[in-house]
Amino acid sequence: MTREELIGINAGIVKTVSANLIKHSPNTIIIVVSNPMDTMTYLVHKTTGLPKNRIIGMGGALDSARFKYRLAEALGAPISDVEGMVIGGHSDTGMVPLIGKAVRNSVSVSEFLSEERMQQVVEETKVGGATLTKLLGTSAWYAPGAAVSAMVQAIACDTKKIFPCSALLAGEFGLSDLAIGVPCVLGANGIEKIVEISLSDVEKTKLAESAEGVKKTNSLLEF
Repeated sequence: MTREELIGINAGIVKTVSANLIKHSPNTIIIVVSNPMDTMTYLVHKTTGLPKNRIIGMGGALDSARFKYRLAEALGAPISDVEGMVIGGHSDTGMVPLIGKAVRNSVSVSEFLSEERMQQVVEETKVGGATLTKLLGTSAWYAPGAAVSAMVQAIACDTKKIFPCSALLAGEFGLSDLAIGVPCVLGANGIEKIVEISLSDVEKTKLAESAEGVKKTNSLLEF
């Protein structure tokens, strides 16, 4: 089966499920998990007519959890000590782990790790899904469920917690008409706010490259 055929099959399922969700629960907030996740999130935006705050892609929350695990492993620290975020597309080539903003108890990880080790953490994060697939035959295991659960809790309990989520952009980060992973405040209304954090020139370039990859995949959709 070609990639185009697979995207077509997933798109059909996503459209059917979304339509039924809205039919039976018109005030629903949809969290998209199906891959290619950013493109499927974009599809839901384009076909349902729901306000954009009520359509959220899961990928960044999952990728960030894997990033924090790899950081904790490299630091020899508990994950509770570590904060780190992944933005960009939910793919091996598209994700952008923000290593320059990662901290251990508010101290930059660069105080503890060499540049080489930090880059290794970034690369290990980017192939996290592929690594699991080699070991288990699938990457759809515990972590995606845990990521969705945390997002649902933030919405149901109106915690206003920040997650990197695939959100439809309209000029934020210089990007428009695509869904891609960016920091979002989640609460009772779904995406309460997109947080435009400052990025280095390198991070901006990587995010722009990731966006081009997502747009290329989006072009395979048929509405």
